[in-house]
Amino acid sequence: MPRKRNRRWSHRVTACTLLGVCVSSNLSASGFAVPELSAMGIATANALVANPVDRGAVPYNPAALAFHDESWLSVGSLLIGPAFSVDTRTGSGDSAGADWLAAPMLQAAIRLDERWSAGLSVNTPFGLETRWKTGTFAPLTASIPLPAPPAGPGGSVPASPQPTQSTLEILDVVPTLTYALSDTFAIAAGADIYWVKSAKLNSSITQLEGDGLGLGFNLGALYAQGPFSAGVNVHSGATINVTGSYSVLNPTLLVIGALPPSQTAELDLDLPWRLQLGARYALTPALAVEIDWTRNGWSSFERIRVTGDRDGAILLEDRNEWEDANAYRLGITYQPRERTQLRFGYSYDETPQGDAHFSARVPDHDRHLFGIGIGHHLGDGWQIEASYMYVRFEEREYRSETPYLGGAEINGSEAIDGDYEASAHLIGLAVSKSFDVF
Repeated sequence: MPRKRNRRWSHRVTACTLLGVCVSSNLSASGFAVPELSAMGIATANALVANPVDRGAVPYNPAALAFHDESWLSVGSLLIGPAFSVDTRTGSGDSAGADWLAAPMLQAAIRLDERWSAGLSVNTPFGLETRWKTGTFAPLTASIPLPAPPAGPGGSVPASPQPTQSTLEILDVVPTLTYALSDTFAIAAGADIYWVKSAKLNSSITQLEGDGLGLGFNLGALYAQGPFSAGVNVHSGATINVTGSYSVLNPTLLVIGALPPSQTAELDLDLPWRLQLGARYALTPALAVEIDWTRNGWSSFERIRVTGDRDGAILLEDRNEWEDANAYRLGITYQPRERTQLRFGYSYDETPQGDAHFSARVPDHDRHLFGIGIGHHLGDGWQIEASYMYVRFEEREYRSETPYLGGAEINGSEAIDGDYEASAHLIGLAVSKSFDVF
């Protein structure tokens, strides 16, 4: 094989490896978002932006802090059990991911005085994990022919860019300040400090591990009077510079020049802006209903550009061309007893991913979220919460007329034709303790 062609293959295979950093599949919201920010949010399908009463609503809208007279600390965890599979023309395959994945849900709220409050949240708003077995998508399995004698021994070596593991874990540290303009209206502002704690990919021939930091901001407002309340919260988009340590698993590919030597590579990961609007009405002192609308700005996830550190060459400029997507949420709370609250929720989330650049790394589709949960006050400021959510994808029967031409250019091609199915079980647990300030 000519050296020039080897270099082209090298860039494609390297790019495919790096691509796995930022497109790990998620099973709880559109794209690779994870909107579950509290145990209560899991139960109410994330319909909490207009709730001025409950602690679990504060991560969704920090302006709600103005309507709480107490400070508190809440510690919780989100557990996710995903399951997704694909049937292709060569057979069927299941993602062999971890049985359960865990993410933190932390919230600290401090009442500073009658007007000012401060908050700090830690959550994981984006990312998850996919693991496809080699050979799931047979057309992606390829070989690089070795040079004929006397230049080389002849034959071929496996050179499949097929992913085996893609992982993305993003922590968002969210400090906020809230100010009560009146007894019925409050505003809030804060920062989103994104930390890509873990970004890695193992493929059949390469692997990459990386991390990075990014910064955004968020704004919120909440109006509450009598049984009615309305809220809005927006998070800006953000760009995270991810730097990865790239290495080749098959040394033969280095000898023949099919892949570049180990080095670092960088990409800018664009996270979408998020807007949530909601209205809540207490039908009785015990029963309240909230309806929310969420818009995710996935159109910012237009393309991915990957560069190597040796000469700054562009290893990949891959198109995604996602679209902004909506989610429609319904949350219900019912207080059968003074200290006990039951919670229910339903959400319909649209996918941002069209057919033109469909990716097997994010086999996304429209989905339905069903939540249920309970919160119980133990006394002396203590509260415990438990919740469960079931996520069901609509089946995606993907067929493309775009031929697969080899290398890493697989998005939207016939190489990933198949019937995709997915579902997930989510469990939320939290304990909190309040402290009187005044």
